[in-house]
Amino acid sequence: MTPAGYMAKRVQTPAGFHADGVLDVYSVSSHVNDDFADYIQYWKHNGYWLFDSPEIIRALAQDNHIQLEGTLLFYYEVYENEFDGKAWLPYQPEAFLTNVRPPSEKTLRGFDVVTFFARSSPECSPLSCNGMAGEIRTNEHCLLVSFEEAYEKISAGAFNQAEPGPYRIFAVYSVPWDGRLP
Repeated sequence: MTPAGYMAKRVQTPAGFHADGVLDVYSVSSHVNDDFADYIQYWKHNGYWLFDSPEIIRALAQDNHIQLEGTLLFYYEVYENEFDGKAWLPYQPEAFLTNVRPPSEKTLRGFDVVTFFARSSPECSPLSCNGMAGEIRTNEHCLLVSFEEAYEKISAGAFNQAEPGPYRIFAVYSVPWDGRLP
């Protein structure tokens, strides 16, 4: 797994979302739990379309009067190969400077499967976006418990009827954060 970056998110469980045992959604995509801002327009993200450090998120929020209160901070690592529907193939981050500083403290929450049809930012997390957590057992954060489980389910075609791929596997970590500007 490769360090991919950070994102501050507003975590929620949408009305009408039903999956046994799911308390909240920690998906990488922003379809169910919103990113702290429509951040791409500021061009401070790295080649994985995330942020190299929490400080960059704080600075962007402060400079643009974006509220961080109520957000949770996540750190992601990504598998170096993506599944195109037939095979696992290597891919590279976009050609933006990427220098992720891994956190000194992190808690693994699970593994998300994320689509990258447009080949840029994270698009859809089928477990939450397509409600596949109703068919595939997940943990309380709507994530798969292990990398091996994610790899096996993708390889076996469990996500083929969701959003179009390719599919990438992300490890999702929570990181201590007070959600306030300095």
